[in-house]
Amino acid sequence: MNIHEKYISRCIELGKLGIGNTYPNPSVGCCIVLDDKIIGEGYTSKAGGNHAEVNAINSVEDKSLLKLSTIYVTLEPCCHNGKTPPCVDKIIASGMKKVVIGIKDPNPLVCGKGIEKLKENGIEVISGVLKKECIEHHKRFLSFIINKRPYIILKWAETADGHIAPKQKDVNEPYWISNSKSRELVHKWRSKEQAILVGAQTIREDDPRLTTRDCEGKNCDIYILSKKGLKKKYKIFNQDSKVTVLDGEEINFNKNLAKQICDKLYDDKILSVIIEGGTKTLSNFIDSDMWDEMRVFKTQEILGDGVKGPKIKFNAKRKVQIENNILEYHLNNGVTFSSI
Repeated sequence: MNIHEKYISRCIELGKLGIGNTYPNPSVGCCIVLDDKIIGEGYTSKAGGNHAEVNAINSVEDKSLLKLSTIYVTLEPCCHNGKTPPCVDKIIASGMKKVVIGIKDPNPLVCGKGIEKLKENGIEVISGVLKKECIEHHKRFLSFIINKRPYIILKWAETADGHIAPKQKDVNEPYWISNSKSRELVHKWRSKEQAILVGAQTIREDDPRLTTRDCEGKNCDIYILSKKGLKKKYKIFNQDSKVTVLDGEEINFNKNLAKQICDKLYDDKILSVIIEGGTKTLSNFIDSDMWDEMRVFKTQEILGDGVKGPKIKFNAKRKVQIENNILEYHLNNGVTFSSI
């Protein structure tokens, strides 16, 4: 790892600290280096707050050192006025003469214009450092900008014989297939994503809260797919979550559901969504090939009879043992960000 990769790697670490709190903005990481020493760091604040570059510059105690320093950032600095002024203007005003960037910003409002403005002001720009890693870090934002849809994670738990639930269950006594450690991990995942989508049958049968209660972090926005609407008696309507019911007025249930849902989430500026069930809803996205990751908990239990989970015909990219559960990760290799 060379010196530029070293500090972009640190920027990625910083950017991860903001994931879940910056939507609809990407969670960018930034550091400022002088004589192989970090003198300032920052990552994106909540929407409407400072971007990573501004936070990093503001963190430098002796501002006279900036003109001698190099700034590293995971994503091309913005050059347009939004809720905050352009980051390139802040960099130019600081006097820094070198900027190292992970990846260019594909947003049409930026898309190389930030780099161009920096160069026009006599600043050396190096881009494409740890490109693959920065694409992975910014996958939610990239999916939203390039694919015009959220980054889609499909998640479920199933028994060894492929069931996700028994045929009959008591709504007051949840039937857990995954273990407690796996459920804690799901809450952590929720804290990183912007929205959750489930079918109405999941709400009627399980009456879930779909919160991040087992870890710190805000609750996701909740979307419920329900042809006939949904009564407000369920737990999700009585907690700190924004809930949207996608009914027959929002969605044409006789057409491609996955595409319509993605279009709706895109219009709502949702950068990422976890789809947590049920089988019909999950299968809609699988059959339409509109997904990016699958995260499937497998148990040793044999249910014998019950609700079958989605059918998939490919091998897991990675497997992780979580006590008596195995978590399988699947990636959709057909989805790429080739324009970056």
